[in-house]
Amino acid sequence: MEAIARAWSRAVRTASKVVRTALPGPWPWRRVVGEASLALVMGAVAALLELVAGSGLAVPFGFAVAVLWVLRRGFPASVLLLTAALTGWSFGPLLMLVCAGWAAGARIRRVWWLVGSFVLSYLLFTATGVLKDGASASPKLIIGLSLGTFLVFAVLPALYSRYRAQRRALLDALRERNDQLVRERAMVVHQARLRERHRIAQDMHDSLGHQLALISVHSGALEVDRSLTDRQREAVGVLRQAAVAAMRELREVVGVLHDESTAAPPVVGTQGPAPARGGVDGIVGLVESSRAAGTEVAYSAEGERRPLAASVDNAAYRIVQEALTNAHKHAPGAPIAVALRYEPDALVVEVTNPRAPELVGARAGAGAAVSGGQGLTGLRERARLVGGMVHAGATPEQGFRLAAVLPYEGSEQDGGAAVAGVDDWVFEGLPSADEPDGGRRSPAMGCAVGVAGVAVTVLCLLIWGLVVLIQGADDATVPKPKYEQIKVGTAESEVLHELPPGNGFFTDGYKGTGPVAPEGSHCRWFLLDGEPGVAWDEDHVARFCFKDGVLVDKQEYVSKG
Repeated sequence: MEAIARAWSRAVRTASKVVRTALPGPWPWRRVVGEASLALVMGAVAALLELVAGSGLAVPFGFAVAVLWVLRRGFPASVLLLTAALTGWSFGPLLMLVCAGWAAGARIRRVWWLVGSFVLSYLLFTATGVLKDGASASPKLIIGLSLGTFLVFAVLPALYSRYRAQRRALLDALRERNDQLVRERAMVVHQARLRERHRIAQDMHDSLGHQLALISVHSGALEVDRSLTDRQREAVGVLRQAAVAAMRELREVVGVLHDESTAAPPVVGTQGPAPARGGVDGIVGLVESSRAAGTEVAYSAEGERRPLAASVDNAAYRIVQEALTNAHKHAPGAPIAVALRYEPDALVVEVTNPRAPELVGARAGAGAAVSGGQGLTGLRERARLVGGMVHAGATPEQGFRLAAVLPYEGSEQDGGAAVAGVDDWVFEGLPSADEPDGGRRSPAMGCAVGVAGVAVTVLCLLIWGLVVLIQGADDATVPKPKYEQIKVGTAESEVLHELPPGNGFFTDGYKGTGPVAPEGSHCRWFLLDGEPGVAWDEDHVARFCFKDGVLVDKQEYVSKG
């Protein structure tokens, strides 16, 4: 029982898969009604054409066409083959052949499968035509007419439907790509905003934090100045506390901006904002500002000065600015040494300070320095983006040393990469002005070539058919003088030698017409040329009857065309 159940389950699944393949959904009720109506119409048209042709297969052909119409979406190749075979036998399913060619061109994706399906369909179309009419018409004529009919009623609809399907697929792909580019563009804009937030936060931290640190150092120095009165010291203390509070609030704002901008890492490529004090040239101004605050600062520059990239120049300035700020905050009163060394391949920036001296009085109770934890992180990021590195740490003498190595030319990302990362990247793959179609072959090109090939083939067939018709008419026509020269009683071989070869396409319709033929004879019919007075719907016919190798009768008469 279990084996039977499994076999039944497999059969149900197979049948369900076959039905889904043959009738691809979805099937809303409107589509069901439309498909059923069109199937009935197609079957009725095929049956009507069969009735007009005098065929006794009207009902079977109509039913077969209705079924093929329903199955054309799921099995386009099979439907094309069956429809071609039926149409080759009778022209009742001719309209269905057009629809089958249309469905095959649109739904068979692989080109060689499509070509093979149409080649086999043409062979079936021609073979059934030859089987039915080969005895009464020239096979060459049937092959030529079959080729022309198949090209016009099957291949041309397939080419146009394939063009429409490929055009629709191309438009869908372009629409999808456009939506993707719009989404990516929005992401790039969002990332650019985040990077700008990051840059603003870094500049606020480096520049404004440095100035507030100098204010704090100045006010701290004034607090221990013995020449000031107690009221003046109190005012200076308030000033220092305000500077410290301002630094704390600045750190909070910078932290918020950093948190919101960490989703997109900064991308170097633009030349960046110009240094507030002029890059490396502004380092001297930083040193002088610190000296004016009462801090002992030593400055030295070694080596031959080299030109720097704008981003490297700005990074060197910001590194010295942040190092001086940290020294003022964490080691107030300690001497600071700033050194620049121009090495063969990089600029080395070094800022060192020993341990801060012990302070007493108001300054000693001022509290711990405010730190947001963003300074060294920002410096390392700046150096990394220009291809350099930063090292920061304590010295054996319990002091602090910050050193940075910055290449002169910056990294490969420097200089215009942001533009390539936004505008050019977003529009990559779209058609350019020099290449309107973007290097892709238009689907219309292949279909146009196919249509042109079909048109040329049909034209050649028409010319060939015209030549065949003219030659066939000559072979089926006997001139009046020659008819008069042939006498009854002449040997059949001599008569056949005088007569043209004949053509059943033109004369088969006259078989059984005219006067009664002699008993036991076999006859041949020809058109009689040179006999005036025949109406447009009448033909002048000559009949020759033979018996026992002799011409026993010849007749000329008028037959309705």
